[in-house]
Amino acid sequence: MKIWVPMDSAAKALGADDVAEALAAGIAARGLTAQVARNGSRGMVWLEPLVEIEADGQRLAYGPVAPEDVDALLDGKLDTLGPVEDLDWMKRQTRLTFARCGVIDPLSLADYEAHGGLTGLRRALTMTGEAIVDEVKASGLRGRGGAGFPTGIKWDTVRMAHAPQKYIVCNADEGDSGTFADRMLMEGDPFTLIEGMAIAGIGVSATKGYVYLRSEYPDAIAVMTRAVEIARAAGVLGADVLGSGRAFDMEIRRGAGAYVCGEETALLNSLEGKRGTVRAKPPLPALEGFLGRPTVVNNVISLATVPVIFEKGAQHYADFGLGRSRGTVTLQIAGNVARGGLFETAFGISLGEVVNDLGGGTRSGRPVKAVQVGGPLGAYMPVSKFDTAMGYEEFDQAGGLIGHAGLTVFDDTTDMLGMARFAMEFCAVESCGKCTPCRIGAVRGVETIDRIASGDAAALPLLTDLCETMKDGSLCALGGFTPFPVMSAVTHFPDDFSRLKEAAE
Repeated sequence: MKIWVPMDSAAKALGADDVAEALAAGIAARGLTAQVARNGSRGMVWLEPLVEIEADGQRLAYGPVAPEDVDALLDGKLDTLGPVEDLDWMKRQTRLTFARCGVIDPLSLADYEAHGGLTGLRRALTMTGEAIVDEVKASGLRGRGGAGFPTGIKWDTVRMAHAPQKYIVCNADEGDSGTFADRMLMEGDPFTLIEGMAIAGIGVSATKGYVYLRSEYPDAIAVMTRAVEIARAAGVLGADVLGSGRAFDMEIRRGAGAYVCGEETALLNSLEGKRGTVRAKPPLPALEGFLGRPTVVNNVISLATVPVIFEKGAQHYADFGLGRSRGTVTLQIAGNVARGGLFETAFGISLGEVVNDLGGGTRSGRPVKAVQVGGPLGAYMPVSKFDTAMGYEEFDQAGGLIGHAGLTVFDDTTDMLGMARFAMEFCAVESCGKCTPCRIGAVRGVETIDRIASGDAAALPLLTDLCETMKDGSLCALGGFTPFPVMSAVTHFPDDFSRLKEAAE
C-alpha cells in the first residue's frame, strides 16, 4: 500500500509535512506494510492536505486531513471522498500540461517515463530544427506568460538567427497575485519543464538554458535544482542528449524579488548580473537577448506544454480551444472564493462558469462584485461581463486580458476606488524607474485617486488622461497595463468613485 501526501508548497502551508510525519509514525506503530510517498498537488487547494491511498490500482482521496485524523485514516474509520479521478473537479478537466502533476513522484525519472515522459523529446530528436518549430506553429501554442504571442514564431526567429551561441530562458518569475501554476508545475512535475526546454534547444540550436526562478519559491528552487541534476546524470541533459549527439544543458538561477523582472528584458538584465531594468525594443530578445545572443524567452507553462505537443502531435493539441486560442488554459482561481485551486481546461469556458460553478462563488457567501483576471495589471471584470469566454481575443474585446490566467475574486464589500489606488501604488513601488510615464505617472496616479476620494470631481478626467499617457508611453507592460485595473474600476464601478464625492458635498 502506498500513501501519497503532497509536497506542494500550498499543501505544506496547510500542514502536509505534519500529516506525513504522523502517517509514518502511525504505520510504524501498527507494523503496517505501507509507504508514504510525496507527490505534487492535484490543484484542489481547498482540500489540502489531500491524502491519497493507493491500493489495487486505485487511489482514494481523503481531505483535508489533519494530523489528528491520521489514526482514523489508518484504521479505516475516515470517510473517503472517493477515487481521485472520479471527483467532479478532476473529471471536468482536460489535463494536458498538468497530466502528471499530483500523480507521480516529482523526482522519479522512472515514474515520469512510465507516464509518458520523454516521449516527446525522443520524437523531437529525430526531427530537424525546422520541423520541430513547424510542429509548435501547427499546435497554435501561444505564450502563457501573458502576452499570448505565438510560440512557434518566436522560436523560428531564434532558429533562423546566425550566432555562435543561442539560449533558452525560462521565465519562472511568477509574481502576479493569484497565480501559482508555475510553482505547482515545477514542484509537482519538474521533468516536463526540463523536457520542454530541451526540445526548444534542439529546435533552435541553443545548447544552453536557464530557469530564472523567483527567490520566494524555495521549494520550487530545490526541486528544480535536484531534477536538473537527475536529468543530467541520466543523459537527458548534457553534451549527448539521450545518445543523440546533440547537446543541451541548463541551470537554475534565483531572482531577487523584483516584480519587474517578470518582464523579459528586465529578466535578461538581471540574469546577466545587471540591475533589473527594462530594455528598449528593438532589438528583440529573439535576436539580441541574453549576453547579446539570440534567445528564446518563454514562460514555464509555455515550455512545459511542449512535451505533450510532441508526444500526442500538434493537431491533438490544436483540436482544443476557441478561435485563435488553441489548447488548454491553466486557470488559477483565488481570492474570496469557496473552492480555490488550479483547473486546466480548453479555452472557451465562460468567466461566470469559472467563478460561480468551479469556484463555487465567494467564500464569504456574499455576492460577487468583481473578478480581476491576469494578475495585478489585469482588468476588474464585473458580473455583467461573466459571459465572456476565456480566450485572448475575446477578453481583449471585453476590455480585459487573460495574462497568466490567474483569477482573484472579490465580494460586494470591496471598495473599487481602493483597488484602483492599490494598482497605482503597486506600479509606483515596483517600477524599475527606466521610463517617465511609469516612474512618475504611477506616483501621480496615487495622488490623483486620493484627490478623487476627498471629493475633487475635477481629478477624474485627469486620472483618465494620465492612464492614457501611461498606456501609450510606458516601455513595458508594468506601466502600460496598470491603466487596465484602474480604468476598469472607474468604468464598471462608478458608484465607488462618486459616492465619496457626494458625501463630501
